[in-house]
Amino acid sequence: MSTDNLRRIVLLRHAKADWPEVPDHDRPLAERGRRDAPAAGRRLTDEGIRPDLTLCSTAARTRETWKLLAPELPHRPPTRYEERVYEASPGELIALINEVEDEARQLLLIGHNPGVHGLADVLTGAGDPEATTALARSGFPTAALAVLTVDGGWGSVEPGSATLTAFWTPGG
Repeated sequence: MSTDNLRRIVLLRHAKADWPEVPDHDRPLAERGRRDAPAAGRRLTDEGIRPDLTLCSTAARTRETWKLLAPELPHRPPTRYEERVYEASPGELIALINEVEDEARQLLLIGHNPGVHGLADVLTGAGDPEATTALARSGFPTAALAVLTVDGGWGSVEPGSATLTAFWTPGG
């Protein structure tokens, strides 16, 4: 793998949401989610992950997750609130990633299951044994982070092209 072409994708499932009588898109975070979102941001900072761009679903729970996570980062990267992330399949998420400009070296994607978990599974051709076991065992819970690396520009991201380097869950 050439470090000149190395890109990092961080997949984050939104933090725990509440279930009030509102449309799914408008669901806010639950109290646990409001605690877990900043913890995910601290984890990114502790691991030295500095996103250059954030793609975030337009759903209330993903926007709130980002709002609570971002202050934990050393700098807030540009953010694109993207309707296409909401209810996206792994293939649709890959298409969005393929559109990212190559100037961004580290991408944070904040979305939903089953799309985010499916994307991690589809992209990962190899990975750290501990991280792949944790991902397989956990089912990608709320506020979980998967860190993947790819060798090449964003347009080259395709199934099996990434390596899972880390997987983290709140309290895990």
